[in-house]
Amino acid sequence: MILLTFNMLFFSYIMVKVSIKPHWKIGHGDAAPLDTTELLSLLLAIQQTGSIAKAAEHLHHSYRHAWGLLRSSEQAFGHSLIASGRGRGTTLTPFASKLLWADRMVNARLSPTLDSLASELEIELGKTVEGKSKTVRLNASHGFAVAALLNHFNRLSLPVEVRYRHSTDAVAALSRQECDLAGFHVPLGDYEKPAIASYAKWLNKRSDCLIHLAVRNQGLFVTPGNPKGIHELADLARSDLRFVNREAGSGTRMLLELMLTGGGISHKKINGFENTEFTHSAVAAFVASGMADVGFGVQTAAQRFGLDFIPLVRERYFFALPSASLNEPLVQAVVDILQSPAFRAEVNQLAGYDSSDTGQILSLQDAFA
Repeated sequence: MILLTFNMLFFSYIMVKVSIKPHWKIGHGDAAPLDTTELLSLLLAIQQTGSIAKAAEHLHHSYRHAWGLLRSSEQAFGHSLIASGRGRGTTLTPFASKLLWADRMVNARLSPTLDSLASELEIELGKTVEGKSKTVRLNASHGFAVAALLNHFNRLSLPVEVRYRHSTDAVAALSRQECDLAGFHVPLGDYEKPAIASYAKWLNKRSDCLIHLAVRNQGLFVTPGNPKGIHELADLARSDLRFVNREAGSGTRMLLELMLTGGGISHKKINGFENTEFTHSAVAAFVASGMADVGFGVQTAAQRFGLDFIPLVRERYFFALPSASLNEPLVQAVVDILQSPAFRAEVNQLAGYDSSDTGQILSLQDAFA
């Protein structure tokens, strides 16, 4: 069962900040469900330190408390959580590792939705507390560089209303004046032209412009060591592979379908093509769990879940916006962040990302000549 907990931080001179994190419980048989929050923190600390004592110290718990939590949890689950051996410290059992994986899966699936909801709450609470309603309305496909940008917004207390949605939905919202910035991504090379065609009816080449966010790698996620010997897109049609996909309507799903068509590969031959996840991280978590052999997404997600990555295509991520809005103070503040050395350095640290052109302002004609 999933419970949502609200952690609200109120500041006297800046906007209200809201953080929403998943909170889940797990039961075994007829026993009362166990709250996993404290246990998961302890298991993660043990995994990182290799010691119950060090994990307890890191979490500011007593050793007795940590040991008691482990034992009571093992009794509740009917499974052991830790294993100790001479010379190798304390390690997690497969069951405990699966609990940590489950928590990462919960966060990977729910974080975009919860972040969007938190943003809506911030705006409404800010109107009540401060009487302010002017914000930067950002609609964007979920991505790691976008998340890094939001962190910069928060540090500078820039009022932003975020809604994560598919790239096509974002640019459509821009055309309806429902947002100020619309994030979308376009592959480089052979698939650029058909991808642009899917956005063209919502972008006005006379009145809109683009801000370059980053270039990033998309490709295949495979388990460490690539035991299945996956090397190219055509391998997805192999009968011995289980695939996990992005959901229909996402920019990444659109890119994959363009590549399959270009390669003459029928999606009907791909086992698991209709198994979908909402984010790159959720796809990576699915592969990391062993429930699929291969997925498709951005390199950063593969790196964060300890997977091997097979690069297939590079793509550019842009924010579309009306050119006239560049004179607005809040939009100019966004541009200043994007063009700052600090933000560019942060983007460059993301696996598979390149910030060489980050912050560059382009016309649609210049970007897609």
